[in-house]
Amino acid sequence: MRSYTAVVERDTETGLLVGHIPGFRGAHSQGESMDELQANLAEVVAMLLEDGEPHLEAEFVGTQTVRVA
Repeated sequence: MRSYTAVVERDTETGLLVGHIPGFRGAHSQGESMDELQANLAEVVAMLLEDGEPHLEAEFVGTQTVRVA
């Protein structure tokens, strides 16, 4: 069992949740709910893993609040 961290945002035009796995080329999807997005991302990742283990080009570290005066 492998696990990856996904970044999730809401598209302001469509209202859909959009997720991607940082550094994992092609690992992105969307859904109307978190459950649907997770299922869609899992399906995409499983399909990508059929080509072999990915070389991750980045690693999720965290989020940061930026304040501007």
